Amino acid sequence: MHTTVSRLSLWMIALLSGASALGPASMQILLPALPIIREDFIVSTGVAQLTLSLSMLSIAIATLVYGPVSDRYGRKPTLIGGTTITLLGSLFCLVAPSVELLMLGRVVQAFGGAVGLVVARAIVRDVYGPQESAKIISTLVMVMVVIPMMSPALGGELMVLFGWRSVFVVIAVFSALMLAIMYLRLPETLLEPAPFEGVSGMFSTFRMLLSSGVFRGYALSVAFVSVVFFSFISAAPEIMVSVLNRPATEYGYYFVMVPAGFMAGNYLSRRFGGHIGIYRMIDIGSKISLFAITLTLAMQLAGFRHPLALFLPIALAIFGNGLTLPNAQAAAINEFPKYAGSASGLTGFLQMGLSSIAAQLVAIIYNGTSYPLLLLMFGASLMSLLCFRFGVGKPETVET
Repeated sequence: MHTTVSRLSLWMIALLSGASALGPASMQILLPALPIIREDFIVSTGVAQLTLSLSMLSIAIATLVYGPVSDRYGRKPTLIGGTTITLLGSLFCLVAPSVELLMLGRVVQAFGGAVGLVVARAIVRDVYGPQESAKIISTLVMVMVVIPMMSPALGGELMVLFGWRSVFVVIAVFSALMLAIMYLRLPETLLEPAPFEGVSGMFSTFRMLLSSGVFRGYALSVAFVSVVFFSFISAAPEIMVSVLNRPATEYGYYFVMVPAGFMAGNYLSRRFGGHIGIYRMIDIGSKISLFAITLTLAMQLAGFRHPLALFLPIALAIFGNGLTLPNAQAAAINEFPKYAGSASGLTGFLQMGLSSIAAQLVAIIYNGTSYPLLLLMFGASLMSLLCFRFGVGKPETVET
């Protein structure tokens, strides 16, 4: 059953990247269709929005499950099982006759799609050591962020050409293709299964992980970095229209800078991470993000209302996230190699759980200005740095 793997080929990294992006992409690809869904099913905006928010909650919960399961039963069967659930959920959404059943299908779809967020990183950790795994995970993270950010544009085009349900056909076909490749070509990388004693054992493992100050430091750093990103993408479209008085069509053009910043950070993380070290990369990235958000606040207070005064410094902040996120994720998983799946799952839960709360909080505290969003982002960026510094300790005590 087990195969000794010394390195991952490019096609295998591409497969794991696609698996990582599947859950977030399937969650966000439906965004342009929410007004149409509201009209088709004759429901309120809040009810239609549940097709998104329940997906985020489902992903957060699922990340807790897949880690221990993959530690016990193997990476390959867990990845295949989760992708199968995504396929079935997508087909259910395709034929759902009511908004309630559509929500159910979306929950199932997202629950399955979350498998790649957890298991792909665990596979990388099985194969590589701390430094090289950080480089590979940075690729997974880049794809996981960039593809979902592009998926609403794809969803909008599909909706115009074929109707909003066509997005589920695309997700189903993509899932089926990945399933075939996984079954035929993906090796099993878990050589020593960890014991699994049911739900109580799973939570015991999580308590053990959280008892480590170092793990908490890295995992919470990941979570608050993600809050910075998800809170911005949740509020930026409304700010563009209501605060900056620009047409919604301009949003996509300015928003391109944000994923470009993240990709640049990821590239530098892969290129120089081995020389600089995980600790310093996280520290540098956190400080860049904090500085950039402070700069954004200062520019808004000074009266700059052009979109560039918002998107350029935020792109710099997200560049810092691109340095921090993959290294902190890799470090959290590396802290307990035997429980890499559980560590990845718990990190993903904190990441998606806090981000979903932040996405809702941004809407609640919005007051017609950009300040609530920027203050939330500043607080999250500061918390990321503080959790890392106080949890992990001084650089001389950390293996970099």
